[in-house]
Amino acid sequence: MKFRSHVEPPEPMRGLEVPPEVVAALDGGARPPVTITVNGHSWKSRVALLRGRHLLGLSNANRQAAGVEIGEEVEVELELDTEPRVVVEPADFAQALDDEPAARAAYDSLAYSRKREHVRAIESAKKPETRRRRIEKAIATLRG
Repeated sequence: MKFRSHVEPPEPMRGLEVPPEVVAALDGGARPPVTITVNGHSWKSRVALLRGRHLLGLSNANRQAAGVEIGEEVEVELELDTEPRVVVEPADFAQALDDEPAARAAYDSLAYSRKREHVRAIESAKKPETRRRRIEKAIATLRG
């Protein structure tokens, strides 16, 4: 589904307003998971509700990749994202999870966003010893 929107400034949230009729036509609820495409650049997100408006968050990285500026009017293509959201586990973290069945079971029961938080923390480590400590911390947290 295509519509036009202005790239809004960062207060209270940088993003693109989605007309209510577009959200309704997606038939995915008030905050549906979506794939957004602007100028050939695509990313996945959810429609947010803020002060009675439907918005799509627009990070600096996605704004720059799409080649758009704040205040610019853009064509937005929005599709309901029906694919299961999957977090790819780094091999060392996956091995640590597999070595600890309780941690693996706890991790597998987490929501996508919580899994993503664990993986981002591990992948953002700059030094191998930091990465190892973060994996150990994640396993300990998941074991309870």
